[in-house]
Amino acid sequence: METTGTLQRAPQGVDARTRDRVARLLLELGPSTAAELGKRLSLSPAAIRRHLDTMLTTGTITTRAVRSTRPRGRGRPARAYALTAAGHAAGPSAYDDLAVSALRFLNEQAGPAAVDAFATDRAEQLADRLTNRLPSTVAGPALVSALAGALTDEGYAATVHEVATGTQLCQHHCPVASVAGEFPALCDAETAALSRLLDTHVQRLATIAHGDGVCTLHVPLPSSAASPASPAVATSPTTAPAAAGAPAAPRKGSA
Repeated sequence: METTGTLQRAPQGVDARTRDRVARLLLELGPSTAAELGKRLSLSPAAIRRHLDTMLTTGTITTRAVRSTRPRGRGRPARAYALTAAGHAAGPSAYDDLAVSALRFLNEQAGPAAVDAFATDRAEQLADRLTNRLPSTVAGPALVSALAGALTDEGYAATVHEVATGTQLCQHHCPVASVAGEFPALCDAETAALSRLLDTHVQRLATIAHGDGVCTLHVPLPSSAASPASPAVATSPTTAPAAAGAPAAPRKGSA
């Protein structure tokens, strides 16, 4: 350990590993306060803030105000930390430039139909891998929860949140976000494949590829359990479960 005066500072490699843990936790939870992150990682308030300050300086994370219905006392307002585009890119999304170039070439040489066919084939392969991880005896919300675990194994850092009209499946990381920003057929095909896997209509509410903090899918209640008079209700796709807000409007032609 390096020592400065009476303070001991962790070696640089240890600091980097800790910041990697912070980034992965933000992928899983979405925007979180310093207190939440410090508790999860068993770090003191001073230690977690030191790492967060470094990550702010490097552009890996950004801050946003935390909405609260409680009266605020003295001191600094609570802030939530969230990954920036650069922070998301540090996840398992390598070879983005190569993938974009390849799809541009395919589009130029064979047309949009070829890109759509590629996207469909990729989505079906993903669905096959997910199906192999899912238990055959679950259905409804339990199936969505199992699907979230399978998607996390695929690098999507997925979570589920119950809402009045069903379940929201949130993907806090997208392995192909930068590619899907230019080729939304990837998102469309993935949404269609997940609809077939769940055997129900799935509605995409938001995507990381289009600048939202989280990719959010709404999975409706089974028709026997849904109330005909219930309007669609959705929580914010750009916040973590602990800080849910208002819904994002569905995007046409995106996923």
